Amino acid sequence: MAPPPTLPAPTVPAGMQYLYGSGEGSAISVQAWRGLTDYVVAQVRKRPVDSVVLAPGVTLAAPGFVPCGKKPFAAVFDVDETVLLNLGFEYSDATNPRPYDEARWQAWEKTGVDKVAAVPGAVQALTALRALGVTVVFNTNRSAGNATQTSAAIDGAGLGPAVHGNTLFLAGDDATGSKKDGRRAAIAAKYCVIAMGGDQLGDFSDLFNAGLTPMPRRDATLAAPIAAKWGAGWFVLPNPVYGSSLKGGFDDVFPADKRWAEPAPTEK
Repeated sequence: MAPPPTLPAPTVPAGMQYLYGSGEGSAISVQAWRGLTDYVVAQVRKRPVDSVVLAPGVTLAAPGFVPCGKKPFAAVFDVDETVLLNLGFEYSDATNPRPYDEARWQAWEKTGVDKVAAVPGAVQALTALRALGVTVVFNTNRSAGNATQTSAAIDGAGLGPAVHGNTLFLAGDDATGSKKDGRRAAIAAKYCVIAMGGDQLGDFSDLFNAGLTPMPRRDATLAAPIAAKWGAGWFVLPNPVYGSSLKGGFDDVFPADKRWAEPAPTEK
């Protein structure tokens, strides 16, 4: 009997190589966290009138923000691929790729507590923010049923404290499921939120995911006055691995007037 064929070793997807393995990925993360810290230092000194959380009922074209009043300062962050790198889960996905499965993710939340690492620059930045008197709040779509494990993962990576219902808000804490605006509103009612960080546009407003197709969604990030928030209250971390950014066909990504075809070879 012939031996079974030798299967090729799995290759690491390019997005994972970049985010989890490259110096470029770590450098851009450190850069983002340093810019965020510098921005927060300036905001603490000047005491802004408004937070960076969009007020209820506004639009991206005509945004307004929740007033600060005399509320204490806070900064709000997503968790996955913003402060935590899910190395264990993505290793499993790289070696055994398959479509997203909620049960698999829930198992990861429950059992992968010590298989994560802090995003480069995050520990130093969050430590600096707390030293300024800014409360660090995490707003994530991890499940409220796994609050204990999520707190342990954040704390174990040196990023905590993360206390559910206080400095940690999770999917299931309100009736909106994976939408974050309700949780953001609850945080902004208590704090003057002077910075937010995330790897998906939904970490800043659910309006970005309200039926926008890829190019109009991209255009919304570039139009005034929203464009002025990037690096000035809203800070994006790189994530080429998964999420709402990985959409779009050729017509969405490549404008018709910018397409190039290699010239036919000239005959000699």
